[in-house]
Amino acid sequence: MKPDEMPIGFAMALSMNPDAMQRFAMLSREQKQEIIAGTHTVKSRDEMHRYVASLVGGKQ
Repeated sequence: MKPDEMPIGFAMALSMNPDAMQRFAMLSREQKQEIIAGTHTVKSRDEMHRYVASLVGGKQ
């Protein structure tokens, strides 16, 4: 996977959180790349959901 490709788990978690998806869509390319880079340390589905929720101020 290329460093700027969206991991499938992240895409699935975003699809389940419309607010986070909208927030992510409004970010600049650089900001998106930073968030995607952060997904590479996520180890579980629950952790990914918390990571995605953090995009809109949810608990991480």
